[in-house]
Amino acid sequence: MQQILRPACCTHQHHLNYRKEGIHMATFCPTARVEKLLLASDRSAFNEGAIREALSLAKQCSSSLTVMSVIEVNPEFDAMAPQIVEKIDAEVREHLEAIKQRAKKAGVDCETVVRRGDEAFALIAQEAEERKTTMIIMGRRGRTGLSRLMMGSVTARVIGQAPCNVLVVPRAAQFSCKKILVATDGSRYGDAAVSEAMGIAKRCGSELTILSVVPSESVAAMDIVHSELRKDLIVEKELKIAEMAVKEAKDAAAKEGITVSGLVLGGKPSEGILEAAKEKKADLIILGTLGKTGMDRLLMGSVTERVIVTAECAVLAVKTAA
Repeated sequence: MQQILRPACCTHQHHLNYRKEGIHMATFCPTARVEKLLLASDRSAFNEGAIREALSLAKQCSSSLTVMSVIEVNPEFDAMAPQIVEKIDAEVREHLEAIKQRAKKAGVDCETVVRRGDEAFALIAQEAEERKTTMIIMGRRGRTGLSRLMMGSVTARVIGQAPCNVLVVPRAAQFSCKKILVATDGSRYGDAAVSEAMGIAKRCGSELTILSVVPSESVAAMDIVHSELRKDLIVEKELKIAEMAVKEAKDAAAKEGITVSGLVLGGKPSEGILEAAKEKKADLIILGTLGKTGMDRLLMGSVTERVIVTAECAVLAVKTAA
């Protein structure tokens, strides 16, 4: 990985056109909204990290917290085994009550909700919409490869359908809000991620690193149609765009009194983000993503999803309207 981002959707050339339109730093808001949190949790041990960090974030940011569990409905099974259904229902409510007691002990305002249905991700997104939730928090299964997370994962589907930002917390992650890494490419998706990062950093007193990764694969793809000189010019232009995006974001954060540093890398965006997060000991990675996209578009190997499935720390997917 060379010291020289593109988080999900666009190329740096597209970003240059975007910047020329004059829509950039003016969209930044230094007060990210985390007043209403929705924790989607089941009885799995993989959710412990999400539970722990939801309570921590709610306490640090004086947020209200709703804890939700979904009981999957199967009419045939329910009719054949009502006693098992009752047992599951009791266990879910016991699970929620245990979280509520932990919240009470931590001094966090907490409400619990049980919903029934055959599509957990849709119910979670609907609950968030109805409650005007500002952030959904979810756990993540063990790192078993990209395909398993992407194929039918409730977490991935929630990211695609939710009306708000989604925080994904691995089981062992320690989210203290002390060190945040945000990836930007200068697009409106990157700007939205930086805006959210600035708000959280200012509110929680975090150290903020602003990263841009110039993707090496885009340069390699030019071998057939461009001369070496042409490639060098394109790389130089992309580097300048990345440096400009980082500098503008860094200056904006500094004006808000945030402790901030900037970093530009070259290579695969997902690898660059993960390496930088490890080097900076980040406990939160923030990335931009589209608004409601549906599974087909969400699961096309985007940088955001690749980072979520492999990151050792929590990842916040910041939603932007399509």
